[in-house]
Amino acid sequence: MTKLAANLSMMFNEVDFLDRFELAAKAGFKGVEYLFPYDYPAEQIKEKLDEHNLEQVLFDFPAGDWDAGDRGCASFPDRVGEFQDGVGKAVEYAKVLGCERLTVLAGKATSGVSAMTMQETLIDNLKFASKAIEGTDITVLLEAINTIDIPGYSVFRTNQSRAAVEAANADNVKVQYDIYHMQIMEGDVTRAIEANLDVIGHFQLADNPGRHEPGTGEINYDFLLPHIDSLGYEGWVGCEYVPAADTVAGLLWAAKYL
Repeated sequence: MTKLAANLSMMFNEVDFLDRFELAAKAGFKGVEYLFPYDYPAEQIKEKLDEHNLEQVLFDFPAGDWDAGDRGCASFPDRVGEFQDGVGKAVEYAKVLGCERLTVLAGKATSGVSAMTMQETLIDNLKFASKAIEGTDITVLLEAINTIDIPGYSVFRTNQSRAAVEAANADNVKVQYDIYHMQIMEGDVTRAIEANLDVIGHFQLADNPGRHEPGTGEINYDFLLPHIDSLGYEGWVGCEYVPAADTVAGLLWAAKYL
């Protein structure tokens, strides 16, 4: 049975962040994810999780200056120290929150640095993160992101994320497969999922175009989600979409799973 996690960076934006946990639980979600927890003490978020009986499913490693346009720094050779410091911070939060999935954001391509150098840096950083979580239940995830929403993003296809994960050569490093992003970049997501399920540690969804809830676009989630179940996937699927209108009113598609 599909396990849906509410993405609180995008959903329930009708209220402040710390109030979204209650709304997610009332809507029937058992797990939550979001981009970053770092604006709040981990203990404060933990209180919200415990109060509403929610599992912290996933969040991202620090990704640089988001407001200034950074979308990760894991591929930049001149920012390795920054990435490594971020790993330490994320792991501290993950231990408090009981979170078992942390996502690496590779970042956008930058002038003067070759694609090969960026890939080598990314792999080295994945290896560093892998060692940092040894002895825990945490899995490091690498996500490919479409270059329409984030022009210049350096990891934008499934084969890129898979190649980096395989090069890291660690059981605790996997691919985060975002169906929305890969529908835009590749299409044929069903066969891509089948071919790569062995390295996929987490799914995220949204419909296309618009990045709204399932049923608003071209992706047939009524087929795809049960199909992923049939392949033997038992993990979470994060709802990383922007509600077309009111979050709760747009959850009719999810009623069968909640």
